[in-house]
Amino acid sequence: MEINRIVIIILDSAGIGATPDAAAFGDIGCHTLGNIAQAVGGLKVPNMEIMGLGNIAILEGVKPQLKPTAAFGKMDEISGAKDTTAGHWELMGLPLIQPFPTYPDGFPPQVMDAFVTQTGRGFLGNYPASGTVIIDELGEEHLESGKLIVYTSGDSVFQIAAHEEIIPIEELYKYCKIAREILRGEHEVSRVIARPFIGEAGNFTRTSNRHDYSVVPPKATVLDNMKDADLMVYGIGKINDIYVGQGITESVSTKSNIDGIEKTLEALSTHPNKGLIFTNLVDFDAKFGHRNNPQGYADALAEFDEYLPQIVEALAEDDLLVITADHGNDPTYPGTDHTREYVPVLITGAAVQAGVNIGVRPTFSDLAATIADIFDVKAPPHGESFGKEILSR
Repeated sequence: MEINRIVIIILDSAGIGATPDAAAFGDIGCHTLGNIAQAVGGLKVPNMEIMGLGNIAILEGVKPQLKPTAAFGKMDEISGAKDTTAGHWELMGLPLIQPFPTYPDGFPPQVMDAFVTQTGRGFLGNYPASGTVIIDELGEEHLESGKLIVYTSGDSVFQIAAHEEIIPIEELYKYCKIAREILRGEHEVSRVIARPFIGEAGNFTRTSNRHDYSVVPPKATVLDNMKDADLMVYGIGKINDIYVGQGITESVSTKSNIDGIEKTLEALSTHPNKGLIFTNLVDFDAKFGHRNNPQGYADALAEFDEYLPQIVEALAEDDLLVITADHGNDPTYPGTDHTREYVPVLITGAAVQAGVNIGVRPTFSDLAATIADIFDVKAPPHGESFGKEILSR
């Protein structure tokens, strides 16, 4: 059967166990899904269970299936980083061999002096922190001074937090664009992120007006090859930001996981053209992984799982659904940073051979190679297709 659409849903940060090189990243023993399951007394994801999630790894509450309804496996990462950009780029065939710079001691004076000069505003912070913690720590001073809250993390990010009533959204975005231009060359971080918030001291809340300013991919991904072949690449959530629009034919932003799921369902009914529907569900990472909240993460997984039958039902006969992730973020692990992990892969659709184990893929780019193989477009230089393994003959 010829495939018309592939729907890719990224459960952002839903890693499934430490990779062999996890020690080099300080992540021995991390296991996002496994440790969450243990922490909450078992995951409640019956639909992913029957697809074969428990066949990929031992997860409390998720039984392995004798006859899974999906093809399943996991993928290792060869990029020299464990962040969103590296993960997504490798998924589409562009591994990041040279990692982006990180700043465990904050950004150097040459960066911050230029930032102050060009924005005309002072700053607070300039150290690694949890986004929710730092606005609690510095939010009141920000309200009084108007200075921007600048912080980073274990990832290659320059984040600017500001209260929406002090710094209007468009002004904050302008400051992020200024930072993006400053952070080039040796200080080219993967992303500059606007982190607006609202509320009063002691009760600050981040809003959904986040915006990411990423580095432009230096080479073509399979998305570019799809677009060049006049195929659809419809990005949902922060997909467009991650690739800076490269290879994206149309996109829509989202405010939450549920919004992303609903917009994916809408796209399945309104975008029949041949190509990709590519969704990122960021709440797993942003709201629960980075906030060390295993119960919230487990609840979000259960919520997604409840929608899965609707998503599968909305697939046409010639559609495929791929559920995977971009890195780990074990909320039970010390710190609030991403963790170096395998990512799960579940693939379903009328054309898929149920129960096929695609094994442990050596690179996320095997997904890109599979996309190129199925749509007969130029393949990226990295990755090996598992298309023939999963499709019915």
